[in-house]
Amino acid sequence: MALRVPMLRLHVGPCAEKTMSAEPSDLPRLATGAGSAVPLYFDSAAHRLFAWLHRPAVPAAPGLGMVICKPFGYEALCAHRSVRAFAEAAVELGVPTLRFDYRGTGDSADIEPAADQIDVWRQDVAAAVSELRRQTGVQRVCLLGFRLGALLALLAGASAAVNAVMVVAPVLSGRRYLRELRTTLLAAAEPGTLIHKDSQAPGVGSMEVSGFSLSAATVAHLSQLDLSAPAQPPASDVLVIDRDDLPGARGWSESLARLGVRTRYVALPGFVEMIMTAPHTAVTPQSMLAAMRDWLPSLPGASSAPPADDDAAHLGRAHPRLPAPLLPLAGDGYPSDMAPSERPVLLGAERSLFGIITEPAADEPRRRAVILLNAGATYHIGSGRVYVSLARRWARRGYVVLRMDLAGLGDSATRPGQPDNEVFPPAALEDVRTALDFVARHYDAREVALGGLCSAAYHALRAAVAGLPVNRLLMVNPQNFVWDEDQMSSDLPPAEVVRNVGGYRERVFSAAAWKRLLGGQVNVWHIVRVYLHRVRIAVESAARNAARALHIRLPHDLGSELEEIAARGIRVVFVFARGDPGVELLRIQGGSAVRRLGDRCHVHIVDSADHTFTQSRARAVLEQTLSDELFVRHDEVADTAGARPVARAGS
Repeated sequence: MALRVPMLRLHVGPCAEKTMSAEPSDLPRLATGAGSAVPLYFDSAAHRLFAWLHRPAVPAAPGLGMVICKPFGYEALCAHRSVRAFAEAAVELGVPTLRFDYRGTGDSADIEPAADQIDVWRQDVAAAVSELRRQTGVQRVCLLGFRLGALLALLAGASAAVNAVMVVAPVLSGRRYLRELRTTLLAAAEPGTLIHKDSQAPGVGSMEVSGFSLSAATVAHLSQLDLSAPAQPPASDVLVIDRDDLPGARGWSESLARLGVRTRYVALPGFVEMIMTAPHTAVTPQSMLAAMRDWLPSLPGASSAPPADDDAAHLGRAHPRLPAPLLPLAGDGYPSDMAPSERPVLLGAERSLFGIITEPAADEPRRRAVILLNAGATYHIGSGRVYVSLARRWARRGYVVLRMDLAGLGDSATRPGQPDNEVFPPAALEDVRTALDFVARHYDAREVALGGLCSAAYHALRAAVAGLPVNRLLMVNPQNFVWDEDQMSSDLPPAEVVRNVGGYRERVFSAAAWKRLLGGQVNVWHIVRVYLHRVRIAVESAARNAARALHIRLPHDLGSELEEIAARGIRVVFVFARGDPGVELLRIQGGSAVRRLGDRCHVHIVDSADHTFTQSRARAVLEQTLSDELFVRHDEVADTAGARPVARAGS
């Protein structure tokens, strides 16, 4: 019988004690400076949503609370740490805050593919407001919405009877927002990547942008939504934080003022860096945080003092006793008591590493686990939410799956003295060791697969090389295999050299490229440097191949490392999007060793895919390929040599 995850005590530290109790005092809790954050699930209609409840360290009398409505899709990935920063800043002001995932997003329950997401998510916002009031006893609620989340906050405000609304770069016209998404879709397409309609999409008229889908019903609903001329106030107080580069909400804010709303409007920098910049380079907008800090205390109920002793009993009633957070994953013919389930966990002696564990049914006799690490600085759901899909799929086949955030990424705490969003943190190996120890101790896992996309693949490989107890490596689109401080800090790391050479090769026959070159619009010296680096890489590869033939071990030699981990019985799997520079780097840096590994190392190439598999077709091929590799047992592997066949997204 599979072991259940023990819940963690509130008292954290090196001597924190394990317990199997499901009492409220045993719920996971993450220290966050001026307060703490508790992961939980709550109900919205017949579905469960995941949330973080941020509480001040010093309890206050029930006053003002805040619910955060995140943006949609890739914008939510980019803004994840910033949204968390807004929650923690509110807690510093004594305002308890709930940030949550809409249905079908993040760690929440899945949504029906054809559902009208606008209607469903509006209901989710109202449910989140009710949950905040139930959990904290606050009498007044402020909604904070980013982009599409701002539109949802405005739609839900009246029905949820909220008192204040704060919006950041709000979407006021659904039609205009859809145009922006279509522009983003075209601009994000990589050269050679086909953009076509997914035959599995829920009906004509749906849309997929950067790996996230809007159903046909949602697109139709958005096309009819226009809030730019409000007929009634969404709340008595509204703070509008517009983007300063392309402001678009001033007229709307003036319309609110004419309706009698106490309105404050500011246009501030930081929008692009927060929401439209890749997660590993995204920056929290300090000026926007400052605007919120200045505005929230002015709201009625925001300045409640800590309760007197005789009010303690009243305050206690605002903290209901809850069972351990659990998300049942019923469906696919599973009865509810036999279905897989998910729960949040905090790992490590300091309980500072966060993850979501997906468990198989309680009667699963096998001891198999998978650990998925951050793809770059994307938090534990993965690009296009692919980690969530994989974890739930694999749990139904009997695997325990841990989706975790390394320190400083996603929802994990940052180590003292270390920066946020560090994709290759020095202590990543210790975080992986902690995760491996967790699944071994709490689930008696005897076979563990480790992997993920991009930087996750690198960390998985480094863990195996370091001798950590793993059985399989599932590596997707790694762009570096060995760490060389000089190369990685250079403006021309190996992956960029390989990518640029390929790009220049494609442009040789382009008349437009030659016109730019002859017109002096091309940095010729940069091209020369790229080719010089490429020659150096080729020479180093030849030298390493010769050294291996003479049984001379060179430092940072990928080929030797792959041979050593394969000799220990570790199954090595690479999956690449065609054209991704990692394919060429593996050939160059791994050399002839990759071919000699034969069936111990499988290499798959997926056509019509980009680096993060943002299209549904390619993502479906990726999921099937990884599942096939995971489910096959060592004694069932066919006796074939060399790389595995090409996987095609269009087949």
